Amino acid sequence: MSKRALITGVTGQDGSYLAELLIDRGYQVHGVIRRASTFNTSRVDHLYRDPHDGDPSLVLHHGEITDGSRLTSLLAQIRPDEVYHLAAQSHVRVSFDEPVYTSDVTGLGTVRLLEAIRGAGVDCRFYQASSSEMFGAAPPPQSETTPFHPRSPYAAAKAYGYWITRNYRESYGLYAVNGILFNHESPRRGSTFVTRKIAIAAVRIKLGLQDSVHLGNLDAVRDWGYAPEYVEAMWRMLQQDEPDDYVVATGTALSVRRFAEYAFERVGLDWREHVRFDPRYVRPTEVDALVGDATKAREKLGWTARVHGRELANIMVDAELSALRGGLVEQRRPSEPVTAGVTEW
Repeated sequence: MSKRALITGVTGQDGSYLAELLIDRGYQVHGVIRRASTFNTSRVDHLYRDPHDGDPSLVLHHGEITDGSRLTSLLAQIRPDEVYHLAAQSHVRVSFDEPVYTSDVTGLGTVRLLEAIRGAGVDCRFYQASSSEMFGAAPPPQSETTPFHPRSPYAAAKAYGYWITRNYRESYGLYAVNGILFNHESPRRGSTFVTRKIAIAAVRIKLGLQDSVHLGNLDAVRDWGYAPEYVEAMWRMLQQDEPDDYVVATGTALSVRRFAEYAFERVGLDWREHVRFDPRYVRPTEVDALVGDATKAREKLGWTARVHGRELANIMVDAELSALRGGLVEQRRPSEPVTAGVTEW
């Protein structure tokens, strides 16, 4: 195999799609996963092959982003050509409840990994998963030159990760880039994130398995794209001659209310009859609107988003409908899905 890549957060939505893309392009992918008493690899199980059957394209290693010595030993062992740092406590609403943990994992985890690269003496290219949440209260459209105004512990931690990545690039000559990705979703999105929660609810309500869904701020506007397209942009960033930072976005604005409308329309329902407001899902500090300007990514990476709001909602709802009809989702009738106790909205 021509190249080796290391992915932290390989079992997440983005990690699984990125692993697929890299394997398709001839990489051997090494993923870092957290040790748990229950299996947490469902998103990448289809990529796994028994090493007794030949050289595997996906190799999983136990490790924690909070353990710098383990990261150093892994890098020294694997010696990857590319490192994609996707691991984080990535739930914005939860970051208000767990600010110290979020700062340690999402913020300091980045510098631990950068120091591990230096300590292991690995010559590699480094991708940092930065976030549009860093822009916070800055008015849209937001680009690479827009000042950050983070409005959550998660966003503040990501801003630290962004700046420490730039610092290592400028101080040590490390090939390190920041991908400032705006919201990107898919059927693999965690079920406590608002788009997936809405898609699940629309299908379950249509099939008579629940009656309503509770959400928070319906007026929040986001730039929602399709995750498989966004991991392509990650890869392209590390193929450039010089490291740089890029916004990745669709450039279109969509409110939570409109996404709910699209999702419920897909199953022939009126969202207004089933969506309920719950103030528990409102953040202490709100981010009103995030809409990205991805001109630089289009011009320098040749990357453009193809899937936009309504089509994204259709993809997610169709996947939930297929899974539920196939018996992959538990057949029960609670007032809400069992996974909806904590949500983004």
